[in-house]
Amino acid sequence: MRRIRPLLALVLAPVLAGCFASGGGDAAGDSQDGSRLRVALAFPPAESLSPYGADATILSRLGVTEGLTALDANGAAAPALAASWRRENDRTWLFTLREATFQDGTAVTPAAVATALTRAAQAEPAPAALAGVTFTAKAEGGTGVRITTKNPDPVLPLRLSSPSLAILSAKAYEKKDKADPVGTATGPFELTKVTGATAATLDRYDDYWGGRAQAPGIDVKFVADGTARASALRTNQVDLAEAIPVAQAATLDKGTREATATTRTTSLLLNTAKGPFKDAALRAAARQAVDTSVLAEDVYEGYADAGAGIYGPAVTWAAGKRTEPVGRAKAGKPDGTRITLATYDNRPELPEVAQVLKQQLEKAGFEVTLEVREYARLESDALDGEFDAFVGARNSLVDTGDPVGVLAGDYTCDGGYNLALLCDKDVDRAVAKAADAADTDERQDAVMAAEARILGTDAVVPLVHQRIITGVVTSVRGALLDPYERTLVGIGTRR
Repeated sequence: MRRIRPLLALVLAPVLAGCFASGGGDAAGDSQDGSRLRVALAFPPAESLSPYGADATILSRLGVTEGLTALDANGAAAPALAASWRRENDRTWLFTLREATFQDGTAVTPAAVATALTRAAQAEPAPAALAGVTFTAKAEGGTGVRITTKNPDPVLPLRLSSPSLAILSAKAYEKKDKADPVGTATGPFELTKVTGATAATLDRYDDYWGGRAQAPGIDVKFVADGTARASALRTNQVDLAEAIPVAQAATLDKGTREATATTRTTSLLLNTAKGPFKDAALRAAARQAVDTSVLAEDVYEGYADAGAGIYGPAVTWAAGKRTEPVGRAKAGKPDGTRITLATYDNRPELPEVAQVLKQQLEKAGFEVTLEVREYARLESDALDGEFDAFVGARNSLVDTGDPVGVLAGDYTCDGGYNLALLCDKDVDRAVAKAADAADTDERQDAVMAAEARILGTDAVVPLVHQRIITGVVTSVRGALLDPYERTLVGIGTRR
């Protein structure tokens, strides 16, 4: 099937023609600064570009939003809107703000920051970065924000780097049940227009505290079809295209494809709350049926490693601390048990993965119905437990940079992105223990103990650890490719 995709891409090319015409800004006046960037993103907004859910990374990747902190290349907390911070006691931190303005011209004040963080804490469902965390944020003098957590939180500066904890101006919160990032953020690019789930226009924000961006703006198209994204890059309709399918990589010139090791893991998640996989024995049978090496070698064509756990090779300390899963049930016999397996096609490898899994599960004795949709049309049903099994790709450090974050958000009773609907007291205790550990080495040990407990439930079967392929035309300089997938365009990105 993969061999016909290059031909299909050529067929689709005319469909995208003209989609990336420059818009916003005066092209002639901006020529000295370079041209507007044309970007194809894989995931259309699923939540109207709310900063509190999956759309938050769209905003951070495009240079629209920022938090108090950011992640540096080593995964440590680095200054962003906060120039510095210090821990006053077990539960209280004082952050000192830098001088900055919002894109609506108002100042970034301690009161504005406290309001933004309070609104994030009140969002429903809670942002994944705040899973299990309760805090208050209050202005302190002219430059300080004091954050007090209900329980000790040794990684609060890391947590505040999450794209879902972006700081927006007061104007963003005029509607009680919504946070609007259009013209209210602090990044080098201002979101000026959103066309549903198809396109967005961004213009340079000239008063950005970090310096004037070299590109005058960005024209974004949300293109869920990976073959179409590769075709658009190949035919010079876009300058940057994320998540190029591995089957399309060979169709691009070597100089235009960038493979980045990431902390993203593709997993099979089994519905533990209802349906056949409420039975741990059937979950064990499903796990035994899966051959992950086939997926890494065939579907991902070498751009992935076979699944080892929730954390892959890009989390460099994990392998040396990994222990055997705890408490696994003995595998039962499927005997024709019917299950629905769902996935999304924004990442083109996932339907292929699901098809291979379908064959493997059927060989083991399950009867499998496969359902594939765009992510935006799938997420709510998946979170509601409408499927028996789900294949998804998840960056294990994207929410907070802290390895505890994905455990708390995805696998605890109160987790906001718990697709397996797992609620296990032993797992919750193990995750809570990891969250309480302040020493880095002890925290990592506790994280791996929690991973072993989670894998022991067979609620999740890690399949592959991915390398993400980004298409970057040779005329583009300064694209920001990182293992956390939080950045793509910055002040130095231009063509």
